[in-house]
Amino acid sequence: MSAPPALSKLDGFLLRWRAKGFLFFGMRAQAADVFREILARSPDDVHALNSLGYDALTTGHPAQALPYFEKALALAPEKSNSHFNLAYTCEILGRLEEAEQEFRAAIAIEEKMDRAWYGLGLVLIRQKRFEEALVALKRNTVLQPMSPFAWYQMARVHMLLEQPDEARHVIRHLKGFEPKVAAQLERETGLQVSI
Repeated sequence: MSAPPALSKLDGFLLRWRAKGFLFFGMRAQAADVFREILARSPDDVHALNSLGYDALTTGHPAQALPYFEKALALAPEKSNSHFNLAYTCEILGRLEEAEQEFRAAIAIEEKMDRAWYGLGLVLIRQKRFEEALVALKRNTVLQPMSPFAWYQMARVHMLLEQPDEARHVIRHLKGFEPKVAAQLERETGLQVSI
């Protein structure tokens, strides 16, 4: 059986739009088939690699996503998303040192990548490097001040560091825009905070 013909620019364009159409209508398996067809004809297509990695990741198969993201990073090391995708996958797989390295690489390329700061914070928490985690989480809150996720994690870290006053400060802040998250933290920490 002969190899499929190389992918022309027009064919690549049309196949990508076909895959996007499938994704738009929630037809993930069909979109993945199209991305596999693209890779069969153009093995170094970073978009197809990332798309198949994302599909594997979001369907609960992070180990299958890993080689797609590793190859995408090898082909596009200058892209912060290449590093982020690999970092996130490594974090899920418990490969924390690699995840930290790749989150830091993403941040070095795109300092304002808020999700990389958050991911770095989570990895540092899992490594019990709480002071460093606070730095990363605070950076995330500067970039995404209305997102409760990093605030929530910061309160938890303050409690792990036996800093209840700092945790109260975070909870008080959250009450201003995410009262349900603040109430959850009050229950979890046993701290009662008034505005």
